Amino acid sequence: MEGGGHKADKTEFTECWRTSWQTPYIMRLALSAGIGGLLFGYDTGVISGALLYIRDDFKSVDKKTWLQETIVSMAVAGAILGAAFGGWMNDKFGRRKSIIAADCLFLIGAIIMALVPAPWVIIIG
Repeated sequence: MEGGGHKADKTEFTECWRTSWQTPYIMRLALSAGIGGLLFGYDTGVISGALLYIRDDFKSVDKKTWLQETIVSMAVAGAILGAAFGGWMNDKFGRRKSIIAADCLFLIGAIIMALVPAPWVIIIG
């Protein structure tokens, strides 16, 4: 920080805590943002365990490490695209419509990956 360090006063924290409980809207916003981060981390971590079953179902994935790497890295690539367009979507359409669109895309991706006939469909999903 410029001008030296600044210690947070205990009263500032107490005031923030009291305000958040007095207005449940703030708590719902914080909870929904936290759950979004939790789900992203969970998806990123779970794909490595799911890769074991994907390799059993598709022998081409078991033989080609670049295919395994592509499948795992597509979650991060999707996050990059979402971050790039998320702010623009929020400004243009609003938060509510943007969240609904993201949820619909997530559902479509999950359905595509559940009905996958080939490894390249997992990458698209």
